[in-house]
Amino acid sequence: MKIIYQLFCTLLLVLTVNVNAQKKAIKKPQPNVIFIIADDLGYSDIAAYGSSFYETPNIDKLASNATRFTNGYANCPVCSPSRASFQTGKYPVNTGITDWIKGRKVDVGTTPNDRWIVPDTEYDMKLSETTIAEALKGKGYTTAFIGKWHLGETSEFWPENQGYDFNIGGYSAGGPQHSNGNNGYFSPYGNPRLKDGIKGEYLPERLTNEALTILKANTKKPLFMCLSYYLVHAKLQAKEDDIAIFKQKREKLKITEDQEFSASKPWMETASGNSKNYKERIKQGNPTYAAMVKALDDNVGRIISYLKQTGTYDNTLIVFVSDNGGLSTAEGSSTSNLPLAKGKGWMYEGGIRVPFVIKPPKFKKATIINTPVSGIDIFPTIMAYTNNIENSSAIDGMNLRPILEGAKEARERPLFWHYPHYSNQGGNPSSAIRLGDFKLIHDLELDTYELYNLKLDIGETKNLDTILPEKTAELKEMLNNWIGKNYNKSLEPNPKWNGNDLK
Repeated sequence: MKIIYQLFCTLLLVLTVNVNAQKKAIKKPQPNVIFIIADDLGYSDIAAYGSSFYETPNIDKLASNATRFTNGYANCPVCSPSRASFQTGKYPVNTGITDWIKGRKVDVGTTPNDRWIVPDTEYDMKLSETTIAEALKGKGYTTAFIGKWHLGETSEFWPENQGYDFNIGGYSAGGPQHSNGNNGYFSPYGNPRLKDGIKGEYLPERLTNEALTILKANTKKPLFMCLSYYLVHAKLQAKEDDIAIFKQKREKLKITEDQEFSASKPWMETASGNSKNYKERIKQGNPTYAAMVKALDDNVGRIISYLKQTGTYDNTLIVFVSDNGGLSTAEGSSTSNLPLAKGKGWMYEGGIRVPFVIKPPKFKKATIINTPVSGIDIFPTIMAYTNNIENSSAIDGMNLRPILEGAKEARERPLFWHYPHYSNQGGNPSSAIRLGDFKLIHDLELDTYELYNLKLDIGETKNLDTILPEKTAELKEMLNNWIGKNYNKSLEPNPKWNGNDLK
């Protein structure tokens, strides 16, 4: 009996060890990650964020079943710097890409209205940078990039050389092409990383088709997909049937051009470039732009429907964000960002505050979070959800997973912006800092400061600079110290400046 008992104990021990080993061997499946980037989509362009003219039921539904950040920011008021920040988790000053590539300095040149000669920007995202795709590829992920890249002038710096197994549509251009017989958003595209479709094929639908093809073909390994729509970048083009919907809506609402625009703002008189081109949209009502927003929403809906149909939605991390604010002051002034001030190319909220939605895997409870967050936070957040606990000191962003999973409080931290360039939309070179409810803007053209309490004044209408001098001094010191630590280029006097200092 003693021998039998010893054998029984030994067998039980072996079985226990085997069961424990099997438990350890069984790993939770890695979540898929779909990172959706819109182009020039304003904060107020989504119904969930306040639009009453555009229609976005699919994105609204995503936001209502996820975490919607009300204070989500892009890292620059123009595209390339923000996109580099998305890919690396770094502020633009730390990637060297501080303007769209190649930038207004190259595209337009220094004008007599410019008091300063602005610094150069990098023309590509360096291969030495670690992208989200490279980090996840090292963890066994298949990686795919679809759509707008705009982070390198030559193919050496395009997605296939930055960690992506697939690159469909990503190259140097910042928008669809209209020269040499190309038809912008409709095929032929003239895109070296996207074969032309049948004549009249619509680019957003084509990119979604490509995304669905990759989702269907890659089921054995976890997938990271960066789906970067060219929508809603100008030149505006949409399907005629969709345009007709919003023409009728505009007529029903009796929207007129007099209601839509203001062409007499003080800044227009002295803004850099040709002031005759400036007009500020103060009411949403462009049918073609509305149809493009609808196309974005329709195609995001197609992706979500596929995930739900295949049972992969629950185990997918979805991030939806825009690269900068909506275009409201130039180049057709496509949209209004009100109640936010200004738009793309400006350091006011309309230029940098954007729709910002995250749906974690196995997400149970919809939430609205007012904590200020930023594009640099996306990289470390994705890493946290893919069980990558490595924390690189080179990353400027913060892991948002604790906030997404119900942490009561997030540590208060400053968010920074530095855009030492004149924009095509009338904005001066500028910097900014947000800490808590307060935001300080430094106009580098005039060396002036503006302080706003965003909780009380989201439209930045009341400058508190002289009313709260201690807060101004505090934020000014923090901002200048941060720039001094991270950026060593400066503005130089323009010898051909016309002396106009009324900006």
